[in-house]
Amino acid sequence: MKKVILVVEDDPELGQLLQDYFRDWGYRVLVAGDGSQMREQLKINQVDLVILDLMLPNEDGLALCRVLQATSNIPVLMLATSGDDMNRIIGLEMGADDYLNKPFNPRELLARVKNILRRTHEADRALTRARELHFSGWILDLDAHHLRDNAGVVIWIPSGEFRLLKALAEKPNRVLSRNLLIDIMSNREGIPFDRTVDVMISRLRRRLGTYGGEPLIKTIRNEGYMLVSERECRQ
Repeated sequence: MKKVILVVEDDPELGQLLQDYFRDWGYRVLVAGDGSQMREQLKINQVDLVILDLMLPNEDGLALCRVLQATSNIPVLMLATSGDDMNRIIGLEMGADDYLNKPFNPRELLARVKNILRRTHEADRALTRARELHFSGWILDLDAHHLRDNAGVVIWIPSGEFRLLKALAEKPNRVLSRNLLIDIMSNREGIPFDRTVDVMISRLRRRLGTYGGEPLIKTIRNEGYMLVSERECRQ
């Protein structure tokens, strides 16, 4: 079955170019010019990935990324204007899976899309092996793709943070390097000065609180991060 990509782009020429290009590579491609059209496409189509332009009329890409993260688990690749670093970082903080600056080489965009879809497929396969991860009063539900406490209160978290927490919870009390976590979280090679993983760790710490007076996610200086917890997998 063909993978379905939704391109949210207000430039008709670029939208058509991407539609033609990805079709040539065997994808089914939908195009939306703004947030309203994006919502309509999502109502009637099962979408595997959204390519989302940062600069859009009415609602910008950041607002739409927030909507996607709150209402779905669809991975998002953001297109940003070169030099717009602050909005790029905010987009990643909101849970975008990757970004690419304009102008870009279509082959690079294709490679990033393939990488995101491959990682998503691998994550889906992993879900068939383990249903839940339990740690320190929390339950990471791998079927429902959410976090909940022992009282059953559900906390929805963006897909990037979900993958990051899943990686840490699968290997408790083991240090995972920043580069590895960056790769897991954003589907791209680790960039030494990319602080996105640090921002997401900070957000996860706020969500999880403390256990025994200590943060659940511990920073290991010059090495990475570690989830300090006992862990139980339940099938």
